[in-house]
Amino acid sequence: MINFLFKESTAPTATVLIRFIVGYVFFVEGVQKFLFPDTMGVGHFMKIGIPDPQFMAPLSGGTEIICGTLLMIGLLTRLSTLPLMINISVAIISTKIPVLMNKGFWPAIHESRLDFTMLVGLIFLLLVGAGTASIDAKLAENKR
Repeated sequence: MINFLFKESTAPTATVLIRFIVGYVFFVEGVQKFLFPDTMGVGHFMKIGIPDPQFMAPLSGGTEIICGTLLMIGLLTRLSTLPLMINISVAIISTKIPVLMNKGFWPAIHESRLDFTMLVGLIFLLLVGAGTASIDAKLAENKR
C-alpha cells in the first residue's frame, strides 16, 4: 500500500483540472470552518452530534486546508486523498444519512451531490495520481 501511495503517475496533464477543483473545494470548506465557527465549524459539529466538536471541527478544517492545498499543487497527492476520503465519508454519514431517513431518497440525493462528487474525485486521484503537471511528477523525474 505504501508503494502505491508514492507510485509515479502517468495520468494526463488534464488531471490538474480534477486535482485543482477537488483541492479548492476542500480548501475553501476548511477555511470556512474557522471563519464561521457557529454555522460551519464547532457549532455545526455540535448540532449534528460529532463527539468533541471543539477538537474535531478544527481537525477537520485543518485537514481540509492542508490536504486541499496539497492536491491543488500536486504534492503527495495520493496520500492526501486518504484523510479527505475519511473526512467526506464522515460528512456523508453524519449529515446525508439523516436527510435520507427523515426526508427521503430524492432530498438526500439532492443534498449529497457535492459530497459524492468530491468522493469520486478523491477516488479518481487516489487511483491515477497527480498527473504530469504536478510537483509529484517533478520529484519523480528528479528521482530518475
